[in-house]
Amino acid sequence: MCCCYILYSDIKRKYYIGHTCDEITERLKKHNSNHKGFTGGVGDWVVKYIELFETKSDAMKREKEIKGWKSSKRVAQLVQSIPH
Repeated sequence: MCCCYILYSDIKRKYYIGHTCDEITERLKKHNSNHKGFTGGVGDWVVKYIELFETKSDAMKREKEIKGWKSSKRVAQLVQSIPH
């Protein structure tokens, strides 16, 4: 199984959208490690949303669709649409 996921950082006050076929907990550790790149350096990323897919290509398509919105409000609405 693969997934498209949305992370949120309180420090950056930003969302990050990605996909992986690895365990989401392992992928989150990489995002929270001290590395260069958008998610590096803050270490407070949390998973806010996950959609599961059978294939990597389907997860990638969904990631591109969400990124194509170019709207943090719309991403926030998606995150808030899931039951807690």
